[in-house]
Amino acid sequence: MPTSPSPALNPDLLDTGTPPIPEAQGWARRYDGARGPLVDLSQAVPGSAPPEALLRRLAEAAAEPGNARYGGITGDAALREGYAAEISRIYGAAFSPAEVAITSGCNQAYVVTMMALARAGDNVLLPTPWYFNHEMTLTMLGVESRPLPCAPESGFVPDVATAEALIDARTRAIVLVTPNNPTGAVYPPETIAAFAALCARRGLWLVLDETYRDFLPGDASRPHEVFAASGWRDSVIGLYSFSKAYAVPGWRLGAITAGEPVVAQIGKVLDCIQINPVRSGQAAVSWGIDGIRAWRERNRAEINARAGLFRATMTPLNGWRVLSAGAYFAYVAHPFAGARAAEVAQRLAQERGVLALPGPYFGPGQEAHLRIAIANVAAERIALLGERLTGFSL
Repeated sequence: MPTSPSPALNPDLLDTGTPPIPEAQGWARRYDGARGPLVDLSQAVPGSAPPEALLRRLAEAAAEPGNARYGGITGDAALREGYAAEISRIYGAAFSPAEVAITSGCNQAYVVTMMALARAGDNVLLPTPWYFNHEMTLTMLGVESRPLPCAPESGFVPDVATAEALIDARTRAIVLVTPNNPTGAVYPPETIAAFAALCARRGLWLVLDETYRDFLPGDASRPHEVFAASGWRDSVIGLYSFSKAYAVPGWRLGAITAGEPVVAQIGKVLDCIQINPVRSGQAAVSWGIDGIRAWRERNRAEINARAGLFRATMTPLNGWRVLSAGAYFAYVAHPFAGARAAEVAQRLAQERGVLALPGPYFGPGQEAHLRIAIANVAAERIALLGERLTGFSL
């Protein structure tokens, strides 16, 4: 008898890379502990638990029977109103709750935004090195991730002229991530404004991922002036995550800021993907916007201090160069010319108990680099790096 053909999976999904962090965590499991506790600098996980008061609010909200029922597709009113008020304070401009959609994390915010903006065959400009989930999402949607190179010499800040040269008839959007994952680079307000102007002039969307906005260094209170411009709703979409600033990544809460007509269209996608975000977490975070503000500010100061400590720890180490550091991340050049970054990272994890991610996880041309997540370990673990890296060789 003739054999029946096997059903096929979506080729675009098959072309999408496997999530890389589990591979790196496997290297760490082979560390024997000989040099002390593992220094896990791989995933961007808050290094401290959320405040007890926020956890109590979650417990109270979970015990409320009404929160077990369906909620609004774009989020419950309390969190949409609270977040609109918060970003109005941050950017010095008025936002309506109708311009906010609450999502199940910022990764979902990005996925539904890309589904709203582009279709198979289109392209989106992603600054490289890029956040791997951004590239993975576009690949599985059949959308080309067009690399926008960002050089160490420029502090990994993208250049507008370079971006414009990459735009063609199939380009639908430019994505900026600031503070950046993976490099830690903080884009100057004038750079963000220039990209906003470019997108407005060329009929493109600027998608501004500000997951790490709460960890800007120093006393920077306003990340940029783009949302203060009257025309932003026609070409700018903002993305945000509550995971890091509130130390609740497991609650899966993010937000999209866009013009009301765009939010309405994104709502169609959200209805098919999530129906509504988890309601008890929304209730807790809506209280926490003001309720743990002082705690969030102390946490910001602590994360910035860790970035400074990381630079100071790495400075005496011959050959290791900190190319950029800010918010949650640092991007480092390793000293082993010609070596594969994955080999460097694997040996570091297994022999020295230091887990970092190899640069190629974040796009092409990154073999000389490692990404360090400096926010998810306490200062005393960062201080161990000097001893762990001294004398390390391949």
